[in-house]
Amino acid sequence: MPAGCGYLILAYRPFPALQPYAETGPIFLHAKACEQAGATHETPAMLAKRAAHLVKGYSRDDRIVYGTGKIVPSADLTAEAANILTRDDVAYVHVRSSVNNCYTCRIERA
Repeated sequence: MPAGCGYLILAYRPFPALQPYAETGPIFLHAKACEQAGATHETPAMLAKRAAHLVKGYSRDDRIVYGTGKIVPSADLTAEAANILTRDDVAYVHVRSSVNNCYTCRIERA
């Protein structure tokens, strides 16, 4: 968000049901209506400007698929998410902060 822009802070749980790994954390939204980002196969600018990200695969029942988690440079984010999604046991990928493990976004198969 641009400096000086008003925003809202809300609690968000990126999973449909409570479970031991379904943490709730903050998300930040523009206080005023704005245009929604369009779907793309390119890494969004807000992710590309970070040095690295933690990526993890999750199963259809919203559990971590062990062995999929790794910290990757931003330049490799798209390729690594695509690689994780080739696994039959992975339904989607979370992109998280490589420093604090905070949820950033979800990547699904096209």
